[in-house]
Formats: sequence, structure tokens, C-alpha cells
Amino acid sequence: MMNESFRLIMMTKRMQVLFDDEEYRGIQRVARECHMTVAEWVRQSLREARMTRQSVAQAKLRAVDEATRHSFPVGDIETMLREIEAGRLPE
Repeated sequence: MMNESFRLIMMTKRMQVLFDDEEYRGIQRVARECHMTVAEWVRQSLREARMTRQSVAQAKLRAVDEATRHSFPVGDIETMLREIEAGRLPE
């Protein structure tokens, strides 16, 4: 793990986030349990959240890409829309 002091030299942007007292104490407790400063814990947590979100988006794009490689039979759009609407109408 990189020394936090060195990492701070490399940082170029500052972010201010406001927490109520109870939430901040909870974050302090978790950071302490992880043997980290609050700032490093927040940076790491945000990094992990961003990576997770990117992974989900990439998985969805892969699924769409894979689906477009297949050829499935499809009906005429106007016929399908009429059938859908007919299914919604009371008989």
C-alpha cells in the first residue's frame, strides 16, 4: 500500500463532503478498524464503488453485444403492437 503522505502529493483535487455527527462517527470507527485514516478509507470506498458500477455497466454492454450476434425470428412490428394492445383491451 502506498504511503498516504506520498499519495497526497500526487492529489490534484479536493472534495468536501458533509456528514451528520452520527454518520461521521460511524465512518471514523470503520476507518479505525481498517487501520486507515478517514480520508484514505473514503478514497478507497469511492474507488471500489466506481469500479463496481463500471463492472455492472460493462456486463450489461457485453450482454447486449452478445445478444446482437444472434438471429432470432421476429414479427412485423405493427402486428405485434396490435396483438399487445388487443391483450390489454377488455373483451
